Amino acid sequence: MIIIGERINVRTQVLGDAMRNRDFGPIKDMALKQVKGGANYLDINIGPARKDGPALMEWMVTNIQKVTDCPLCLDTTNPDAMEAGLKVHKGQAIINSTSAEPERIAAFMPLAAKYNAQIIALTLAKGGLPRDGAERCALAAELMSAAMEHGVPLENIFLDPIVVPINGQQEQIPGIIEAIKMFQELNDPPMKSVVGLSNVSNGCPEEMRSLLNRTFVTMLITAGLTAAIIDPLDKEMVNAVKATDCLLNETLYCHSFLDT
Repeated sequence: MIIIGERINVRTQVLGDAMRNRDFGPIKDMALKQVKGGANYLDINIGPARKDGPALMEWMVTNIQKVTDCPLCLDTTNPDAMEAGLKVHKGQAIINSTSAEPERIAAFMPLAAKYNAQIIALTLAKGGLPRDGAERCALAAELMSAAMEHGVPLENIFLDPIVVPINGQQEQIPGIIEAIKMFQELNDPPMKSVVGLSNVSNGCPEEMRSLLNRTFVTMLITAGLTAAIIDPLDKEMVNAVKATDCLLNETLYCHSFLDT
């Protein structure tokens, strides 16, 4: 499974201050720690960034790619900031994200086509959260159609079923697992999928979160999940991903894989 590191986020005090002050030290440290922890991509979340979004995203992408070859998942609701990051990104980036809302499609699908970027497509529309796997699958089909209309290859799409907190929306969890299975039947070759994994444990006691997260990711990988936005510094989580991949014969087993 592809691991997208979630820790570079403007909402955290230390990294948020570092972004505002253009202090690259803490950002560099977190980027390198996540890569060492097993991240295949780094999510760079600068939020709406209405004031200086393009300059901030360009600065972030340029400097992070000076210290690591790990590709980036650019995370902002500001289309101008997104394009500024895509312009300077080396290799194929991921856009995080669009949804089935027309304005989001119009803002981000053309950028995915223009820069040959991969893009996370949330199964979310103006009516609110889908109720089950079937509704998520219907929205996924709409997003696939929109991607083709804008010239985005289906292999560049990650479908996201929208993970919700178990504390309050427990009845949604089986539908999310069902959706991951159904996404694979929408195309040949199967569509890729991704989740923001830690959402499932939002609002739960801190001591329970890692257990819930790693149990859920194991279930989702078994259902066919391609990628997850997770914390690569949670060693038990990363080891659960590695062990599941081995048991599904997706990666080669070796005695020392838990030591890395």
